[in-house]
Parts: sequence; structure tokens; C-alpha cells
Amino acid sequence: MPSSPLRVAVVCMSNVNRSMEAHRVLSKNGFHVRSFGAGSHVRLPRGARNPPVRYNFSTSYKKMHSYLFSKDQKLYKRNGVLHILKRNERIKPGRERFQECPDPFDVIFTCGQRAYNRVVANLCARDQEMWQPVPVVNVDIDNTLEAASLGASIICELCQGLQQADDTQSHLAKLLQATKEKTGRSFLHTVCFY
Repeated sequence: MPSSPLRVAVVCMSNVNRSMEAHRVLSKNGFHVRSFGAGSHVRLPRGARNPPVRYNFSTSYKKMHSYLFSKDQKLYKRNGVLHILKRNERIKPGRERFQECPDPFDVIFTCGQRAYNRVVANLCARDQEMWQPVPVVNVDIDNTLEAASLGASIICELCQGLQQADDTQSHLAKLLQATKEKTGRSFLHTVCFY
């Protein structure tokens, strides 16, 4: 069993809902976790007749929350966006892009195929200085509060299984198969190198 907690990255496209819920759950369970987005901006719904509000990665969760609260508190409270942003503020100041992080991880989880494709492409394009292997696992999670909560639980269970393994690489395939049988979900996964 590894002597220290796994270093885990969780990546969705915007680093607002899915990756942040997984970040919260993993941190609560003692893992060294960072969360990221793989996109260039986030769009938050503004109502049926209006285009979404768009933010870039330099906008803090607090600033997004304040702006949306002042524009339509009832709408953003009802659709859960204010709750999500407040939760995020308690975890970290703002969103981070995976492509800008040079830090190594023991495992990287993505929350959708678009994020998975971008993470794998980014890792393949990096200069491999240490040639350290890192598994990248996609857990498809719909971008809703309920799905994010369920997806975070699945990711946490996978991390707990990997934490107990002597060899993360060899244990991963067995763990994913057991989780597929339990949940009915399929997982994309590959090994990239740093």
C-alpha cells in the first residue's frame, strides 16, 4: 500500500461543477487532489431567452457569484448555480486550466470525453522529461448536481481502491472492471507519460 495519499487530478471542461464536486469529496476523504478545467471559458445559464453568461479562467468564483447574485438571485438560486459557486469558493479561489499545470499526478480522472481527449492530447504534446507514467481515466458524468455527486462517489471509490494497491498500473484494469460490473458504466482509460 502506498505510504502517502494518491496525488489526484480531476478535470472537466469548466472546473465549476463536476470536477469541483469530486475535488470536495476526495479532499474530505484525505486525498491530495487538484481540480481543473480543460476548456477556455465557462458558460452559465441565464434563462430561456437569454444567451449564457460567459467567463474566462481569470474570473474568481466569488466574482461570478457576486455578479449572478446581483443580476437574478432567484434564477441562480433555483438552478443551483449560486450554491455551486459558494461551494467552490470554500475549496479554492478560482478555476484552473489543466494545460497550465506542470505538476505530476498518480492518476488523472476526467468527467467527460471532451475533457479526456484534451487531457490526453495535452499530455502527449508535453516534453516528457521524467517519463513517469500516469493513468488517465474518464468517468462520464452529466453536468447536473445529482450526476456530479454520483460521479464524485465513483471517483472516490476508485481512488480508495488504487490507494490500497501495491501497483496502481496493474490494479487499475481490475478495479475498472469491478466498478463497471457494479455500476454498469464503461470507462475510457489510457496511460500517458510526463
